[in-house]
Amino acid sequence: MGPAMTKPLRIALAGLGTVGGGVIRLIDANRDLIARRAGRTIEIVAVSARDRAKDRGVDIGRFAWVDDTTALGRLDEVDVVVELVGGSDGPALTLARATLAAGKGFVTANKAMIAHHGLELARAAEAAKVALKFEAAVAGGIPVIKGLREGAAANEIARVYGILNGTCNFILSKMEAEGRDFADVLGEAQALGFAEADPSFDIDGVDAAHKLSILASLAFGTQPAFGDVRASGIRDVLAADIAEAAALGYRIRLLGIAESTRDGLFQRVHPHLVPTGHPLAHVMGATNAVVAEGNFVGRLLFQGAGAGDGPTASAVVADLIDIARGEYGPPYAMPAAALVAQHAADTGDRLGRAYVRFTVADKVGVLAEIAAAMRDAGVSIESLMQRGRVTDGSVLVAIVTHEGPERAIARALEALRGSPSLTGQPLWMHILS
Repeated sequence: MGPAMTKPLRIALAGLGTVGGGVIRLIDANRDLIARRAGRTIEIVAVSARDRAKDRGVDIGRFAWVDDTTALGRLDEVDVVVELVGGSDGPALTLARATLAAGKGFVTANKAMIAHHGLELARAAEAAKVALKFEAAVAGGIPVIKGLREGAAANEIARVYGILNGTCNFILSKMEAEGRDFADVLGEAQALGFAEADPSFDIDGVDAAHKLSILASLAFGTQPAFGDVRASGIRDVLAADIAEAAALGYRIRLLGIAESTRDGLFQRVHPHLVPTGHPLAHVMGATNAVVAEGNFVGRLLFQGAGAGDGPTASAVVADLIDIARGEYGPPYAMPAAALVAQHAADTGDRLGRAYVRFTVADKVGVLAEIAAAMRDAGVSIESLMQRGRVTDGSVLVAIVTHEGPERAIARALEALRGSPSLTGQPLWMHILS
């Protein structure tokens, strides 16, 4: 090992929230082990955050304080900047661009920024011959990006999918265990700190869509295409849907699914019915899990904590150890110039089974109307269930379809749109196969 490799890797830390504090605590606690694994010490030399005086439970007085976060990458005494500020644009993006332009390595937990600007930043990092790493941006402490970039690198990946948002999984598994409705459990999740005061990014599927677009790019060698992810969340899932799914042998989970098909790149975040025999049906609470299907390795399951200070800090410091060793290749596992621009797949011809739930007026002829709309659209019904009244005097009607094209279901729902028989919006969930 040459003398250069024995010099400490000097880190600047932008953002001292939960994860930033976790990074400092992890480097303190495992300092000797990290040095042995990295071949040299990893030292934080500078920090920056909004409020210098805030008590974070760790001693930050030993580090240089920098008021202008975006200037961290220009410090001579810094080798790598760790960005934990968040946000797709603003100071985080300014810092990323400045750091790479200055020829410094950059490590981030910021999935929104990587989803929107990852390709530009990857090109900049490759041009400067420096590291850009973002293990912590997807699934917290689970080494799924390393798993795809390195462990499964010899495989053609057919499909990558999973539970990518812990908040949604916490809410759904709590609804399932206790028979409670969404709004009630969301309030509890907010009180416990599992959900933000404004939870829309999580519960509407946007957070999962950010992560899915990153996974798809790594899995398929495609240019990141966050704008092509079709995302919907869990706001409209009722306790009655969860009970119905359970009676049919399924659990409801919000899944992100990406597949490279002959028709283009398929990316979708949507609540699914998952068969109880599938590993994802048994992922409970705020856990994340990702499945990758390789043509030689078979089905891989990555599961663990998708958020929190310890797990996310673990991923950040693992990236720093790689940089300290001098082990890093192109950010997306192949040079940015080799990433293919693939158009979004048309989902209309996609075959599958579905669960469609209607809230309808309790009157004669409604079932016949729904069945006729399904028949006319070419949807084959496997089973139809009608449950008793919900609070406003409506009844729930749930249909499970035979396998068929998604276009047919969309056509049936369009035909029923505006029908006076329907008292609420239908809920369409896919059945995982």
